[in-house]
Amino acid sequence: MPTFNPNDKQGGKAFGEYMAKWESSLDEINKEFLENEQYNSDEELPQKLGEYKKKFIECDQDLSGDLNIMDVKYMLEKLGQAKTHLELKKMIKEVDTTNTEAINYRDFVRMMLGPQSGVLKMILMFEAFGKTPDKPKGPPPKRDLSSLP
Repeated sequence: MPTFNPNDKQGGKAFGEYMAKWESSLDEINKEFLENEQYNSDEELPQKLGEYKKKFIECDQDLSGDLNIMDVKYMLEKLGQAKTHLELKKMIKEVDTTNTEAINYRDFVRMMLGPQSGVLKMILMFEAFGKTPDKPKGPPPKRDLSSLP
């Protein structure tokens, strides 16, 4: 994957080209999973892969093409699940098949689709439960003294 240097002052065009190439490479990996007999029995697979791609791009803060320890830290803090440095290293090691101490997209998708239930997968799968409910809008409903406990 080509690298993008945010400090090279090339502006939005270079960034747009980089993102287009990156998304194309992620689409190729998604295609591999769609064609893989191990995974293609899942009818919702195309939608899941689209969601995983969006989540991966969102979490890769340094645009390196993989999720390093700081990217995973950001992702978990955003979900309200802050972890220690050692816990993060252990989570990454559970998923990393390339021994780079980072999670590439292929590893990320395998983790999300795979049968094992790693800590990182569980957090991502249940992130909706960690979100705070929307606050009601408008004035509070009218109450009288008899409705008080």
